[in-house]
Amino acid sequence: MSSTTVLILSIIAAIIPTLLYILIIYWVDRYEKEPIWLLISAFLWGAIPSIAVAFVFNSVLSIPFYLLAGEGTGDALTASLIAPPVEESVKGIALLGILFFWRHEIDSILDGIIYGAMVGMGFAIVENVYYFVNVFNEGGVEAWSVNIFMRAVVFGLNHALFTSMTGLGIAIARMTKNQALKFIAPVGGWMAGVFLHFVHNASVSFGELLCIVALIFDWGGVLLIFGIMVWAVLQERNWIRVYLADEVAVGTLTAVQYEIACSGRKRVRYIWSQLSSGGFGEFRHATRFFHRCSELAYKKHHITLFHDDEKSVELAHELRGEITSLGENLA
Repeated sequence: MSSTTVLILSIIAAIIPTLLYILIIYWVDRYEKEPIWLLISAFLWGAIPSIAVAFVFNSVLSIPFYLLAGEGTGDALTASLIAPPVEESVKGIALLGILFFWRHEIDSILDGIIYGAMVGMGFAIVENVYYFVNVFNEGGVEAWSVNIFMRAVVFGLNHALFTSMTGLGIAIARMTKNQALKFIAPVGGWMAGVFLHFVHNASVSFGELLCIVALIFDWGGVLLIFGIMVWAVLQERNWIRVYLADEVAVGTLTAVQYEIACSGRKRVRYIWSQLSSGGFGEFRHATRFFHRCSELAYKKHHITLFHDDEKSVELAHELRGEITSLGENLA
């Protein structure tokens, strides 16, 4: 194959599984989808600035290892000791940016995990293309095929896992009233991501048998994060049920609208029925209505936690007005 063909096929091999992972993560966030532009921004941060900055720091900081230990051991030491803290720090900058500038978009721990995963996916897709092409040039089609399977499938969620740990910590900091935890949680999440990254890189760098260790930690971490995501979705559903109940009494919602809002399955069924009966306009209208319902529930939960949060009180008032207006025009 020509170098151009290898590059194109490598890009496709990186994109297809990553797109599948993103769709699954987006589907899990069923009650209040994060803004598309912010998800794309997080992804692009991982794919462009993070890769570039990490490459520079990894290259500079690895020089002593290569001088003292040679190329082979230097590669392994760099991958194990330099890359994890450097890459998780650079990727984490995007999450800190979201916390400081768009903190109102972090309504639950699920949001932090999702933003972290998106940054990780962006980083992984570019890194995978780089390795796919290099492995083909060094080992041919067979080695290239194995590398694609291992990096994109077996370990395809790794960077999403590592950075979602930082995102989880940042979301906890956003949701807690404990001042010490506001500092400890992000640092702890970052350290967990660095540790998992270190275990993976060290395991695959220092021996084939140690790949079993990488599999255990990587997939154990993925299952842990997935379990937290499921728990967070159930928690969000409970918030909607609790905090929207009194909105029926004051006329913000009808009893039927409340019942649909409390069920992810009923929401999807209703929204798609609007698409088939009223077209894309009705579909968007219904989607916006239930999205605002979720936002109101989350804001009311936030007000319960932080009684002096005037911005959330103001947003809740605005959301009530918008929900009432949207509900009146709902087919």
